[in-house]
Amino acid sequence: MSATTVARVRAPASRRTGWVFVGACCALIALALIALGSGRYPLSIAEVAAVLWDRVTGHAAASTSDAIVWQIRLPRVCVALLVGAALAAAGTAYQHLFRNPLVAPDTLGVSSGAALGAVLGIFLGAGFLAIEAAAFLGGLLAVGAVMLIAARLSAHEPLVTLILTGIVIASLLGAAISMFKYLADPYNQLPAITFWLMGSLAASSAQELGVLAPAVGVALAVLFALAWRINLLALPEDEARALGIDSGRLRLAVIAAATLATSASVAVSGIIGWVGLVVPHMARLIVGPEFSRLLPLAAVFGAAFMLAIDTLARTLASIEIPPGILTAVVGTPVFIALLARSRRS
Repeated sequence: MSATTVARVRAPASRRTGWVFVGACCALIALALIALGSGRYPLSIAEVAAVLWDRVTGHAAASTSDAIVWQIRLPRVCVALLVGAALAAAGTAYQHLFRNPLVAPDTLGVSSGAALGAVLGIFLGAGFLAIEAAAFLGGLLAVGAVMLIAARLSAHEPLVTLILTGIVIASLLGAAISMFKYLADPYNQLPAITFWLMGSLAASSAQELGVLAPAVGVALAVLFALAWRINLLALPEDEARALGIDSGRLRLAVIAAATLATSASVAVSGIIGWVGLVVPHMARLIVGPEFSRLLPLAAVFGAAFMLAIDTLARTLASIEIPPGILTAVVGTPVFIALLARSRRS
């Protein structure tokens, strides 16, 4: 097949991906406006748009609507967007890196490792920055242990061994978390740890957003910058090396970036499962497995999914439902449907 023919084949796919991405971004903006207006004090989309416009143009007046949108709901919406995008991008990177659609931050033990680091920080009374650093270190150590043990155990079924090792390590880390819960002060530390482990964005603030945004921004920037090189990881080692790709360093960079995104999200929101597993499959069904097209769409889908879940969590009932519960309730049937569709195709 000539280069001209390849270009003609790729052009419609690129245009289709572009239109899908633009549509997803427009839907995300609409969903953000709905989220800003949803809650105990409901606001219409027109009212939300007016408040935002007044702030942008410098004509904002002190009002209840302005305070609710800018001080309460906007930081939470932004945190939800960043957490969803980070978890979806990390799941996409892990699945492509390990060539396994069942790999996710949860199955590799990254979430559990980050959770253990954060719980240890809460147990010791550390500040938010220290808790985030502990979460990143815990997630990095967890995925490193999983890769090392899986490489030593089996060379015949490496992917299956990797998944099983991740489950075992996650179980061990869960036992360590339970030990800290048992040792924690039942009046102060234990409620904070338990509530945090259930997953919640209720405590989102401008301060947490200011810490989360740089970490997620750096992680996503690294993944986007390496997107075309990450495609080459699907090739055998000798072919990738012939193309000038150092597979070892590239894998370490991808793992570090994906782990940073996951750990920063876990430090802010607690453990919220299924986002890094289900969302990449949804995006892959639309644009295919090519990583440079898959990653941005998965990030947008993840942001929209997490924002929708968080909006439902704080509006469905009189008390706020932990978003980790809703992601499991929604993610389980969606993932089963995706598996059935992929098997039929």
